[in-house]
Amino acid sequence: MTASLPDVYSMPLDAIDVSDPKIYQDDVWHPYFERLRREAPVHYCRESRYGPYWSVCKYNDIMQVEINHGVYSSELGGIAVEDPPKGLERQSFIRMDPPKHDEQRKVVGPIVAPANLAEMEATIRERTIRVLDGLPRNETFDWVERVSIELTTMMLATLFDYPWEDRRQLTYWSDVAICNVHAPESPVHSEQEKFDELKKMAERMAELYNERAKQPPKFDLLSMLAHGPATQNMPLREFMGNLTLLIVGGNDTTRNSMTGGLYALSRHPGEYQKLRDNPELIASLVPEIIRYVTPVIHMRRTATQDAELGGRQIKKGDKVVMWYVSGNRDADAIGDPDSFIIDRPRPRQHLSFGFGIHRCVGNRLAELQLRILWEELLPRYPVIEVLAPPCRTYSNFIHGMRSMPVRIPA
Repeated sequence: MTASLPDVYSMPLDAIDVSDPKIYQDDVWHPYFERLRREAPVHYCRESRYGPYWSVCKYNDIMQVEINHGVYSSELGGIAVEDPPKGLERQSFIRMDPPKHDEQRKVVGPIVAPANLAEMEATIRERTIRVLDGLPRNETFDWVERVSIELTTMMLATLFDYPWEDRRQLTYWSDVAICNVHAPESPVHSEQEKFDELKKMAERMAELYNERAKQPPKFDLLSMLAHGPATQNMPLREFMGNLTLLIVGGNDTTRNSMTGGLYALSRHPGEYQKLRDNPELIASLVPEIIRYVTPVIHMRRTATQDAELGGRQIKKGDKVVMWYVSGNRDADAIGDPDSFIIDRPRPRQHLSFGFGIHRCVGNRLAELQLRILWEELLPRYPVIEVLAPPCRTYSNFIHGMRSMPVRIPA
């Protein structure tokens, strides 16, 4: 990381472009935002591969954009700094403004209601135990493949009541949905190919959806969509978009936090020891992992009218990007934000789940899965050696981790 520091601090301010996926893949994004938070917390990038955009880098400014959905729309231009591909757009409730957003979100909300989470806990724990008990000792293996992907894929299959033997299809579709098609490791290499694969996903899901529509309502996402007044007659692209949203939402935050959390503890041995000495700290460890990893790097809005933000004049139609990775490292809002501290006094004060009407609907489920993982991991394997940093995805949207070699001492 230090090799990039002189470049960041010597380049002209208006030349800084934090939309470059490479800075996240190489994990060198910190100094860019450190400089922007200090010198231009609301920063205009005139030229990028995604066109001109505003970067919102401070915690309180991000909150202003989040809560003012009348001025900053999710619907006009989508939720990513990269515009939706022309002719291949896929609508979903995260890309909607009220009232339609509220109506569709309300349909799936009950699946993560407290009573249902309490019912899920025993199932999640039993599966977590089985996965952990199957890990090899004194042998190098990929934590992402053996633990993070396996646990989140099981959860997805449960949420959709998807055929168990085919559950890895859900992981594949999630990877397709969030991939940057220009990355060599991407499962698809054009927006048309991505659209075609997600259309196959929608067709398979439609078979199950139609079956559930003929049955009494059940407590899975497809049944909820099939019986929800706001979602039972969605056009194909909206069906595709909402399924993609629910698959990615149920997968990426948790999967990458499961990997990023272990990596953070390995980099902070004092905190790791603190956790071993006092497992009750898992309650504050989990939100600190989610803050520190920040699985969703940014969310974008589009200005519906001229507005003032952080002393800068935003024009109607401007692209406004909230960089959660930066807001979560804002020292004016979070004490010692670059440190990983598992016993923070207010650990849930972070932006990783968003805020306001678009706050992640499954945030409590993500926290539950992480809590159970660490509750079962610590007594079994008090030490897990991380042998190399995670291999990261080429993306400016998801802080994805493709692999991470680890070893459990015999």
